[in-house]
Amino acid sequence: MASLLPILLIVAGQSAGQADLAKALTLHASFDTGLDADFSTGARECWYRLGKDPLKAAPNADVALAKGEGKFGGGLVFPKKGNSRPQYKGRDVLGYNDKNWSATVSVWLRLDPDKDLEPGYCDPVQVVGNDTRKGYVFLEWSKDETPRYFRYAIRPLFPIWNPDNVPWADIPFHKRPMVQVAKAPFSRDRWTHVVFTLENINDKPKKPSGRLYIDGKSRGAIENWDLTFAWDPDSVALVLGAAYVGRMDDLAVFGRVLTAAEVTTLHQLKNGVADLRAR
Repeated sequence: MASLLPILLIVAGQSAGQADLAKALTLHASFDTGLDADFSTGARECWYRLGKDPLKAAPNADVALAKGEGKFGGGLVFPKKGNSRPQYKGRDVLGYNDKNWSATVSVWLRLDPDKDLEPGYCDPVQVVGNDTRKGYVFLEWSKDETPRYFRYAIRPLFPIWNPDNVPWADIPFHKRPMVQVAKAPFSRDRWTHVVFTLENINDKPKKPSGRLYIDGKSRGAIENWDLTFAWDPDSVALVLGAAYVGRMDDLAVFGRVLTAAEVTTLHQLKNGVADLRAR
């Protein structure tokens, strides 16, 4: 019996970790049968925004469902640089507020950035509000370098990060509020797991920050910045596929910052986030 105790403790620890992740989950889109989220603490519906008016999202020439071709079951395919960008309303999902905003976003991607992406910047995932000058969060591939850099950026109020009104591409890398990764492990032959966190945004005394994880491992943090935003909370949205060409699967949002250990647990889930929802 004593020899079984360590094993029992490990199993119990794993179960507790997954239970904590399940409690923190606010949105999960598996893309197995459609674009709408499978689970959400807010709205489940997926939208496109063409011009000023929202349009109920459905598969089209820009965004297709690929049954059985995702990381877990079905997935999304962006076959070309298009105008349809699936998005989910952030109210009651992302939890943005003007006092202390923390959240985590997880997604799986599959592409060769240098062969698949078209010229120009590509943002596979964005968190936006009513004005990008009032705050902007995004994953990005650079537009000119070969190989392209992969980045995670948290841009607060425009006068904070860019007081001299300099184009983003002209600001030295080390002076941008971002994490930059050279030769990130993206490939047509395998899925890559990307997680980014937002911690204590709009809460200066608690030192706001953000961290990027790739395949369960930390790749850097955005720290020592004043990360003050001024969004209208009702305008906040999670947006996918801006100039993206490739595959995407298992999108998830958590209503708090995940620890490094929790990101590892998330990365190792056999059936993805569906394992958390099955508990």
